[in-house]
Amino acid sequence: MDYNTSRRGLVLPEYGRNIQRMVNHVKSIEDPEERNRLAKAVIQIMGTMNPHLRDVADFKHKLWDHLAIISDFELDVESPYPKPTREQIYQKPERLKYSHPDDIRFKHYGRVLEEMIAKAITFEEGEEKNYLIEVILNQMKKSFLTWNRDTVNDELIYHDLLVLSRNRLKIPEGIKLKETKEFVIKTQSAPKKTQQSNYKKNIRMKK
Repeated sequence: MDYNTSRRGLVLPEYGRNIQRMVNHVKSIEDPEERNRLAKAVIQIMGTMNPHLRDVADFKHKLWDHLAIISDFELDVESPYPKPTREQIYQKPERLKYSHPDDIRFKHYGRVLEEMIAKAITFEEGEEKNYLIEVILNQMKKSFLTWNRDTVNDELIYHDLLVLSRNRLKIPEGIKLKETKEFVIKTQSAPKKTQQSNYKKNIRMKK
């Protein structure tokens, strides 16, 4: 008995073993014209087996690339597209450069807020800059309360802004931050509503 577990693994399993056999057969043909003709026939079958590729841009190009991969890049045919190389297909992507967490002065505020402060520094003095500072301060207070649900002193938020801006931002006169209760969600109110609604449903059912 010939089991798949004893056979050679498939390069692209989604096309199945029959396509792999067809490609291997095309590789063995010596006549270039016949080899090209059969390669195009295999491409048509591959496209029929994977109709979802028709939604992909340049799906024909994708099929020819898959044909090259299945043939282990050994199929000599006249492709209408540049032939991919093994190095191109299996090239490892460059590693993403992540900012080091130590670069953030106050981690509970995050990187985006530091970028907002850097942008605010470039603004000219005036109402627009003062408004932006107020938005930043309230966002800082909201971020702080994410990690500390109890309370936060506004003076601490002002101090942190001066530290993060290296004293290049001034706190506008008369500014007043939002109350803590506006940022903290009252999680205990929801169950009470649920209990009341369930009680009303039970009353209606008894009637």
